[in-house]
Amino acid sequence: MTHRARKRFGQNFLNDSGIILQIVNAIHPSVEDHLVEIGPGKGAITEQLLPACKQLDAIELDRDLLPILQKRFSENNDFFLHSADALKFDFCQLQQNQKLRIVGNLPYNISTPLIFHILDKRECIQDMHFMLQKEVVDRLAASPHSKAYGKLSIMAQVQCEVESLFHIPPHAFDPAPKVQSAFVRLTPREQPLVSGDQLPAFEKLVTAAFAQRRKTLRNNVKKLVDVEQAARYIDLSLRAENLTIENFLALTRSMTKE
Repeated sequence: MTHRARKRFGQNFLNDSGIILQIVNAIHPSVEDHLVEIGPGKGAITEQLLPACKQLDAIELDRDLLPILQKRFSENNDFFLHSADALKFDFCQLQQNQKLRIVGNLPYNISTPLIFHILDKRECIQDMHFMLQKEVVDRLAASPHSKAYGKLSIMAQVQCEVESLFHIPPHAFDPAPKVQSAFVRLTPREQPLVSGDQLPAFEKLVTAAFAQRRKTLRNNVKKLVDVEQAARYIDLSLRAENLTIENFLALTRSMTKE
C-alpha cells in the first residue's frame, strides 16, 4: 500500500534509520510510558517506539494513512489509532494513571499553534519531543540579546524547560523539505514562571513589547503601563530582545502596583 506525501498536510516522511534511532534514544521510552504520537505518517517511528512502551496512541489527520497504520499495527493491543486533527484534540482525555509523553514530526505550518494548544493541557503532559523547522527550535530555545529571541521563546520558556537536542538534515525525509529541521524536548514546569491569573496580562505585554522590535520598550508598551511607574522596575530605553523573562515578570507586576 503506497502513499504520496501531501502538501496540504505538510507531510515529509522521516525515512533515515539512523535519525530514527537517535530520536528513539532521546525519547528513551520505558515500559511504563503512555506515548502519544502526533502525525505518525507511515509508522516509521511508531514501529520503534511501540515495543518499548506500555501504550501508544497515534493521532493522524490524513484518512488515507489510516488503513496503512491499521494494517501495520492492528495486531498490537497497545496501539490505538485516532482519526483527528491534533489542533482540536483533547489530549487529557487519553490520560489514565500516568502523565502523557507526546511525540511528533509536526507539520511546520501549524507547529507553533499546536505546541501552545498542547501546553494548555500541560497538567496531563510529562514531556514533549518534536521534530520542527530548525528556525522554530532556535526561537523556542533562544536567550535574550539574540535575533531568535522573541514572544515564542518567552511564552514557551515560562511554561517549559526547552532543550534543543540535534539537527536533522533535509535528506532524512521523503520528500526532502526546503528547510533545516531539528529535534527539541519541552518539559512542562511543575510551577510555571507566570501564574495562571497573570498569564493573560503577561502575554499581552510580551506581544506589545515585540510588536516593533526596533522600537524601545517605552514606545511599544506605553499604552499598557504607567511609564513613570514601570521605569522604577525596568530601563524603558531598552528593546524587548534585551529583557530577560524575569524583567518581563517585573514589568507585568508593575502593572498592578499602586
